[in-house]
Amino acid sequence: MAEVTTLESLLEMGFERNRAEKAVANTGNQGIEQAMDWLMEHENDPDIDEPYVPPVGNVLGGEADSQSTTEQPTLADTAEGTADEDSNYIVDGEGVKRPMTEEEKLEQVRRLEELMRVKQAERREREREEELEREKQRRRQGQELQQIRQKLQEDDMKKLAEQRRKEKMEDKLARQRVKDKIARDREERAQKFGGGGPPSTAASSQPAQPSPSSPTSHGPPPTKKEYDESRIQVRLLDGSTITTVFKAQEPLAAVRVYVQMNSNTPEGQDFTLLSPYPRHEYTELDMEKPLKELGLVPSAVLVVVVTKK
Repeated sequence: MAEVTTLESLLEMGFERNRAEKAVANTGNQGIEQAMDWLMEHENDPDIDEPYVPPVGNVLGGEADSQSTTEQPTLADTAEGTADEDSNYIVDGEGVKRPMTEEEKLEQVRRLEELMRVKQAERREREREEELEREKQRRRQGQELQQIRQKLQEDDMKKLAEQRRKEKMEDKLARQRVKDKIARDREERAQKFGGGGPPSTAASSQPAQPSPSSPTSHGPPPTKKEYDESRIQVRLLDGSTITTVFKAQEPLAAVRVYVQMNSNTPEGQDFTLLSPYPRHEYTELDMEKPLKELGLVPSAVLVVVVTKK
């Protein structure tokens, strides 16, 4: 094995003197492999190419300690002195030191260069594996973030769907209450007018009042009759009509609900009612007023009109 100094070997391999001196000093001159490992780990240091300055007091001896640091031998001087003594010799199998030939020197350099390539390849492989691991970590974090976002979106969609379901249920219950009320009113009218016949028939079956002009009539003139029901005929958008009887004290909104439930008006279509003679379009405030107060008793004709937005 060739006995070439570590500093000289690094210089022959093409390393700058400043870098080689720092590598030798920081590894304690323990060999070429340690120096090469240090160089590869610190090749990107900002001060790697600055001249090496040995620490104060690294030269022992009474007289040397009193001298100025500028007079102390540097690492390069020590390495060069050692190289002058040992760099051109090798120890053979019998323990005899003999000079190295040029071929042996070149072989030594080739072995060191090959060692350096192996070290560099190992470092590149290590860096590649570390980069792959960092990329895997980034992907895992991205997937976790995507899952969190997706879960939040699903929760929002569930809340929205639940809210819509409740709104539909409340609307359905409100419609059912209106239907039940209409059914009860019809049943009451059927019982009142005898067996469920149409209100018009029941009204016509009532005995005719004697005419005031009849010579056989006696007593005071008849008082104005108070009606407690109203027969409402509604003309729809397509020209057809529907007719039913309401309580005189029911609000006009009951008529509008009845139209919604029993006509072909598109769901969601806003409309109101108007009286053609005299022409009067009813407002939202009118919807809360009783039919009797609006003058729609004992009968009236209303027309469905689309509300202008």
